[in-house]
Amino acid sequence: MSKKQKKNLVRIIISSALMIVLHFIEINGFARFVFYMIPYLIIGYDILIKAFKGIKNRQAFDESLLMAIATIGAIALALYSKGDYTEAIAVMLFYQIGEWFQSYAVGKSRKNISELMDIRPDYANLINNNGQTEKVSPDDVEVGSVILVQPGEKIPIDGVIVEGKSNLNTTALTGESLPKEVTIGDDVISGCVNISGVIKIKTSKEFSESTVSKILDLVENASSRKSKSEDFITKFARIYTPVVVLSAVMLAMVPPVFLILSGSEPLWGNWIYRALTFLVISCPCALVISIPLSFFAGIGGASKEGILIKGSNYLETLSLAKTVVFDKTGTLTKGVFQVAAIHPEKIDENSLLHLAAHVERYSTHPIANSLRDAYPNEADDCKVTDAEEIAGCGIKALVNGDTVYVGNSKLMDSIGAKWSNCSSAGTIIHVAVNGVYAGHIVISDVIKPVSKKAISMLKKCGITKTVMLTGDSKDTAEKVAEDVGIDIVYPELLPADKVSEIERIINGRKSEKEKVVFVGDGINDAPVLSRADIGIAMGAMGSDAAIEAADVVLMDDNPIKIAKAIKISRKCLRIVHQNICFAIGIKVICLILGAFGIANMWLAIFADVGVMILAILNAVRALFVKNL
Repeated sequence: MSKKQKKNLVRIIISSALMIVLHFIEINGFARFVFYMIPYLIIGYDILIKAFKGIKNRQAFDESLLMAIATIGAIALALYSKGDYTEAIAVMLFYQIGEWFQSYAVGKSRKNISELMDIRPDYANLINNNGQTEKVSPDDVEVGSVILVQPGEKIPIDGVIVEGKSNLNTTALTGESLPKEVTIGDDVISGCVNISGVIKIKTSKEFSESTVSKILDLVENASSRKSKSEDFITKFARIYTPVVVLSAVMLAMVPPVFLILSGSEPLWGNWIYRALTFLVISCPCALVISIPLSFFAGIGGASKEGILIKGSNYLETLSLAKTVVFDKTGTLTKGVFQVAAIHPEKIDENSLLHLAAHVERYSTHPIANSLRDAYPNEADDCKVTDAEEIAGCGIKALVNGDTVYVGNSKLMDSIGAKWSNCSSAGTIIHVAVNGVYAGHIVISDVIKPVSKKAISMLKKCGITKTVMLTGDSKDTAEKVAEDVGIDIVYPELLPADKVSEIERIINGRKSEKEKVVFVGDGINDAPVLSRADIGIAMGAMGSDAAIEAADVVLMDDNPIKIAKAIKISRKCLRIVHQNICFAIGIKVICLILGAFGIANMWLAIFADVGVMILAILNAVRALFVKNL
């Protein structure tokens, strides 16, 4: 608990104790009024001050004014009729109990979120020109400096490991519990915790531009982007409060005047009591507090799972998702080329792969890397000479005296080798030896093991259409779409074509309420991420483009979290709607009962404080998303 919460708790205890003691002590006359004012002022002085300041600043219509009018009016009635002051003090006491509970719940939620995102480094171990290590503020570390990170410390700034190896805990960023192994040459990002070895990192960014700073800024500013539900409640409270104050005044004045005109007893005390009860019931605390808290808890719960949502407006929009559009490379696939099949002719599979890998040994092309990875063993007796790259076709080289050609069908046609077509999806690498066709190798991007399950989960949670946009060939794209369960695929697209296609999908939807989500790797998909109703960037650790362009950032490359993000948003919106219906429904019923004199001040306390506490407890449920 904070100091303020402890102070208010002490006030509640003291005021309750005094009220109980006074109830059992016989005190009469004006002295009774004076003694009862002690617990009232102890528990309610701050509410009275807020109400006075609201009137002074011409912003009077809030719950503080309602409580002040209701309790002061109840005290005046008790003083006039020589009745009991307990009800008036109880209204203020239980209101403060509700406020304390709300403060504690919000504080607890904020603490949980701050713990989930506890990635801000306190210092950096800077290695100076003399080789000495000194603790400095991360803000003081320049780009290109070398910092030391001990086991148990957070990496303060993005950079590259120049010495040492270790395992990193990335849970706070990605939600992934398995450690990540890193060594010399690996890029590392701020916010990860060094688990085992001592590492030295050469910084590549300033602290203000590092991943940790961008993420913290994203989370801290999330509450500033309000949803339609929050805007509705804000506008509702502005209109609602003055309306109920006016209604209470009319309830206190109109019936007695009507009774006087009809020649009956006006019963001023009875109608004023009803009006004061009406005011207590009408306090909109449950709505004003629980709705923002629901969104805040939802964003916090998502952060724990490595899903960063930039604002409650995006959380609300995400809950309406019906179409999910995917980029292929790096999103549904790993973005890593591997040998998928070997189809030899005249020689065996091993010899075909051996020739292709050795001819490509000096190339830096991703396809060459995949061939070398598939055949990593360099033979001592294998001599590759006179390597020549033929632009747009492939490579020609001498391997142990034989002329070997490795490339596409154009290269085969140019040397007169009769090549065989292949039905497999992927990039086809043909091989010929001394002008004779030797076979071909299929290179393809690797589908993520969880992609098929991710698409299945999306369909189970109500996504009606899944689409894939890619620049790959039709055969390759359709094969990936078939393997993972994508409904529609648009292949051979340029980046500009992807924007046009997403616009066509958005314009073709049946209703404005059916939102279109685009999921990309966040590096080259920024225009499409910005154009979709909701842009989700995947595997975006360290990607500035992703954090800037996307509305939702998944801190690892697991597409299963897309369905989880949608489930979190829908749970949060269900809680918001439950609280709105529950709070308004209970208040309307109690207001009617109060106006007809059926509800007393104790029921009013339940309608105000009780409903607020129940709504807050319901809102906090949005923080728990582990098993969604």
